[in-house]
Amino acid sequence: MPQFIEGDRVRVDIPDETDPDHRLHGEHGTVVSVLQDDAGTTTGDERDDVIYRVELADGENIDLRWRDLRPPIE
Repeated sequence: MPQFIEGDRVRVDIPDETDPDHRLHGEHGTVVSVLQDDAGTTTGDERDDVIYRVELADGENIDLRWRDLRPPIE
């Protein structure tokens, strides 16, 4: 079951400064689609099967997993 659905506002949470996507940490956006793959079979966590495509305020679309997203800070 997806944690977020299309239209949800989210905040990117990637605190690890060594992660190349850390530049997105703290950015807000909107989930524009929810996709699926079979990554959970590799990781052992079925939540990893869900990919959230998020449109950031600047219009950039990025694909993120559940562990990189939180509810927005209002």
